[in-house]
Amino acid sequence: MFRSLRNRNYRLFAAGQVVSNTGTWMQRVAQDWLVLDLTHGSGTALGITTGLQFLPLLLFGLWGGVIADRYSKRRVLMITQVSMGALALILGVLSIGGVAQVWHVYLLAFALGLATVVDNPTRQTFVVEMVGRKDLPNAIALNSATFNGARIVGPAVAGVAIALVGTGPVFLINAASFSAVLLGLKAMRERDLHQVGEPVPRAKGQLREGLRYVKGRRDLVMVLVLVGFIAAFGMNFQLTTALMARQVFHSGASSFGLASTMLAVGALSGALLSARRVRPSRRMLLMAALLFGVFEVLTGLMPTYWSFLALLVPTGIALMTFTTTANATMQLNVAPEMRGRVMGLYMFVFLGTNPLGAPMVGWMAEQFGPRLSIVAGGLVATVAATVIILVMVPLASIVRVLRSLPDALSFQRA
Repeated sequence: MFRSLRNRNYRLFAAGQVVSNTGTWMQRVAQDWLVLDLTHGSGTALGITTGLQFLPLLLFGLWGGVIADRYSKRRVLMITQVSMGALALILGVLSIGGVAQVWHVYLLAFALGLATVVDNPTRQTFVVEMVGRKDLPNAIALNSATFNGARIVGPAVAGVAIALVGTGPVFLINAASFSAVLLGLKAMRERDLHQVGEPVPRAKGQLREGLRYVKGRRDLVMVLVLVGFIAAFGMNFQLTTALMARQVFHSGASSFGLASTMLAVGALSGALLSARRVRPSRRMLLMAALLFGVFEVLTGLMPTYWSFLALLVPTGIALMTFTTTANATMQLNVAPEMRGRVMGLYMFVFLGTNPLGAPMVGWMAEQFGPRLSIVAGGLVATVAATVIILVMVPLASIVRVLRSLPDALSFQRA
């Protein structure tokens, strides 16, 4: 399960990610709290902040992959990490000084989005240079486990810290957390990195070249289509679980927090289970997508709060199994000189479609109730997975998958 940690360079990277991801989740909570405080509880201002942070991804997301292919990924990561740390430091100083205004948060959120545009594909594609192709799926799963572990710890720590010292020190803690990643990158041994191809020389048309490459790969297009539908309509749990807690089960913020924790526990478990697999398979990708859709539908239909919580765990397991398998599939099945651009497109679809689908899911919840919005998201995922299975998989393989579903369901319940 933890075989990638035998690699010294990856150990340094993973240790830095544990610290930095925790700080990042702390900042997300503190940033939302600061916006609400500055605007006297404006949900619109909160939505604008989130939108501005995602906007650079929609505008420039594909260019991030081009940069990842052109330059040393280790050097690019050091630049992006310094940039994000500096932005957290500025916000912390403004908040502590009592001079922070909402437009400051808007501007810094947009700048953070710009840094993330480059950081995301570079960080994803740097993993193979640290661990090699053989351990890439394991390292991707461990990265997901680290992210979801921080997702459990970070908000809880942030809540206590905000109550004790306010939002400003939380931003400073996040700024300091980036030093863990920077020290890890600095301490890496260059000779231990796996050479997976030279940086691509700068030339015109490289973005179009990457798009043509993916367009010519039917297998990659199918994965992107499936990821796009699930990310847009199925991965809106921050919205739907809050509405379920408030409107369906008539409970407060603590119940919403517990629901988020249960989903994160499932996601963490799914990431660790994925780390045990040697190589991703098309069968696992499609089965995980199908199971996620089914579990999401069942989650929306649960009659009680506690049964709703219980179903969030296998839903998180299936979702994380799908996302880690999709990520590894994309990285392992592309030419090294195209990996950055392909992963730039992958991250664009994975992260960029969610803000587009969220308003539709929110509208559906408002018009027809939160239950239907969750069920609809699960149905979209189920139908998308079924269509991809029919298009990509021969009939004999479909029969084998259907026969294995009862065993998979039993495993998930266990």
